Amino acid sequence: MLQGWKIFLLLAITSALNINQIFAQGSAGTDAKIEPRYLIDLPTAGMIPHGNLALDMDVYQGGGLLVGTSIGLFDRLLIGISYGGANLIGNEKPKWNETPGFQIRVRLFNETVVVPAIALGFDSQGKEIYNPRLDRYMIKSLGFFAVASKNYEVLGYLSFHGGINYSLERSDGDKDPNVFVGAEKSVGPIMSILGEYNIGWNDSNEKALGRGRGYLNIGIRLSVGKGFSVGVNLKDVLKNQREITVGNRTMIIEYVKSL
Repeated sequence: MLQGWKIFLLLAITSALNINQIFAQGSAGTDAKIEPRYLIDLPTAGMIPHGNLALDMDVYQGGGLLVGTSIGLFDRLLIGISYGGANLIGNEKPKWNETPGFQIRVRLFNETVVVPAIALGFDSQGKEIYNPRLDRYMIKSLGFFAVASKNYEVLGYLSFHGGINYSLERSDGDKDPNVFVGAEKSVGPIMSILGEYNIGWNDSNEKALGRGRGYLNIGIRLSVGKGFSVGVNLKDVLKNQREITVGNRTMIIEYVKSL
């Protein structure tokens, strides 16, 4: 993972030195041309345009890699599929996820001056390592969700997001609905700082992995080319899970292209 952070810093320095040459059209910064569909683990009301294909890669602990692809069937409808596993990087035997993840998202309302963008969806893909004993991922899948997003011009762009979800990962006995909030702030033309808080009501009973503190995640995103974004995250800052010490460091890569 340390090597991954070195790669990210190298990309950041290269982007800064070539800011006038790079036609930044990723999903970060004031020059972003792509709506962010996720903050870190949590969704926004963002979509990919009709006829566009998105490729997402999430590099996480234990040599884990999650790869997903989504397609914009219409401007207000996208579908996607994802799959991955742990120990894919390293010398141990890979531990593949039990099943692929599926998602569908529909935007009900576009954003106006007064009204936020609102989207409904379903996402069966959990995050991090899959736990077969509990039949769940370390971070539960969203399941059914509704989310609203609103953007403001404040020294660039400032976006707020909030929603509710009901996960189908309930083998640990915690069947509560959940609430989440998040924000994104642009820092110059190609960078954004992100933060999100998953209250974790559905991961807080005596058999669950969480300790009732919720999941606080922060991250940085860079647009490094047309449709191309990279980022690093520091997850579970509140140490909601017992195995977390400083924080769970992950990387993301996003690429969106018109078909």
